Amino acid sequence: MPPKAAKGGKSSKSDPKAAGKMPKKKEGGGGGKAKKKKWSKGKVRDKLNNMVLFDQATYDKLYKEVITYKLITPSVVSERLKVRASLAKQGLRELLAKGLIKCVVHHGGQLVYTRSTKGDESAIAE
Repeated sequence: MPPKAAKGGKSSKSDPKAAGKMPKKKEGGGGGKAKKKKWSKGKVRDKLNNMVLFDQATYDKLYKEVITYKLITPSVVSERLKVRASLAKQGLRELLAKGLIKCVVHHGGQLVYTRSTKGDESAIAE
């Protein structure tokens, strides 16, 4: 079916009254194609230079400081003593074997320890 002709024989495009009623498009509006998103520069992280083996000072710190932490995990030890997580796990296993800390959660890769309280030490001694 052909389009209907406008009254008066004029097209709506050339009619000045009709053109005034048309809403103007907003700049950068929501309709149509969106602007292409620019690639952002990724955040640069500092390289961790954690130790692979314990030196004597760090080993002493493991025995003195770590046993006083309320929450002990390999990641906490790794971050505070600046050692690798695998080394922190080995150190925690050693502290657990000596009874200086106690295991709270040992589920899959999740290892959570806490400090041994004085009540626990008396139970170990008996």
